[in-house]
Amino acid sequence: MHTAQWYRILPALIVLLLAAAGILVAQPQPTDPAAYRATLKERSIERETAAGGISDPFVGITTDGNIMPGLYSMQSTGVSTAPIVAAAEAFLNTLDPEQRKEAKFPVHDIEWRKWANQANYYRDGVWFEPMTDEQRQAAFELLGTSLSARGLKLTKDSMKLNRTLGELNDNDFAKYGEWKYWLSIMGEPSATEPWGWQLDGHHLIINYVVVGDQVVMTPTFWGAEPIIAEGGKYKGTVVLTEETDSGLELIQSLTPGQQQQAVISEHKDGVNILTQAFSDNAIVPYAGISAAEMTDKQKALLRKVIGHYVGNMRDEHARLRMAEVDGYLDQTWFAWIGDTSDDAVFYYRIQSPVILIEFDHQRPQGLTNLYTHRNAYRDHIHAVVRTPNGNDYGTDLLKQHYEHHAHGETGADGKPHWHAD
Repeated sequence: MHTAQWYRILPALIVLLLAAAGILVAQPQPTDPAAYRATLKERSIERETAAGGISDPFVGITTDGNIMPGLYSMQSTGVSTAPIVAAAEAFLNTLDPEQRKEAKFPVHDIEWRKWANQANYYRDGVWFEPMTDEQRQAAFELLGTSLSARGLKLTKDSMKLNRTLGELNDNDFAKYGEWKYWLSIMGEPSATEPWGWQLDGHHLIINYVVVGDQVVMTPTFWGAEPIIAEGGKYKGTVVLTEETDSGLELIQSLTPGQQQQAVISEHKDGVNILTQAFSDNAIVPYAGISAAEMTDKQKALLRKVIGHYVGNMRDEHARLRMAEVDGYLDQTWFAWIGDTSDDAVFYYRIQSPVILIEFDHQRPQGLTNLYTHRNAYRDHIHAVVRTPNGNDYGTDLLKQHYEHHAHGETGADGKPHWHAD
């Protein structure tokens, strides 16, 4: 059996052996949920205001610190966002006054940038855990209307695996759990005025901006540790296998000479990802091999990888997004770190003027109670999608909207207050 496969089953084996020996029994939650959440707030503020946090004005992901202009434009796509508006209004209507206050933020609010893929972060918004069944159903209706069936399943499965992580940590459901997620509505759901929603929690972040009939769904983050539930309430749940397998398929399709270009390092660190939480202004130079140097078959495999991520959007908007990506396909770069064997542990990056995708196998973080090694392994994955050159959070489109329309919620300059010229 491959080492990577042992990593997947070892946690479940340890739990079973300890249980059989009478050592492991159901544990009470080691931390009071309210007290645990309270301790996060001050620590989170420190992270937000530290260098590289959110105190700097938003610029966006770039290759050299300079925005490429003219990449994004306001336009009519012909794809109605009315069902998403209706689902958001229906969700808000299920909330009591206090929950509604927690859920609502102005469309230009800095709250967009307050997200983290880590568990130990203080979140705003309305919390899933105390929601009624009706409220959760309405929340998932909003997600389901905004996302594809694939995207909704990945979202739900990521939440489920966060419970699995709690189970593997002596039932620590104060820190981990299926409902440790917060949903916010930015602005007023509208067919004409900008608005959006944000889902934020451990290993799962979706920023969803609606401007007329245009949608920008970045930054988005999906991840898990473990990536498969070998036991517990959600046994059999697994995520990110297609993103793993298609990345390997692409690197293995390259000739030795092409691989020499694409592989920027054969040494895989514990963490290689560059644009997760608090990296809105990261400078990420192009690296690896350009799609312009790929065969048509290889380009099709590149599009297949990209499609797995873009395909989490509502189908009609995913098609529009892929058309945008295709417009810059020959300016798209593919970079790889690590081995290229079938059971490899690796990182890859796909980057063009209009999209950036990172996939990263990481070291044990939430399962250090079961693993002593600090090497990256297959059972902890982080994957992030960005819209570089200033359009994360739909910022470029929002700026254009404010330049052409009076908007009572903007700052004195008529732009989101985090935006930098």
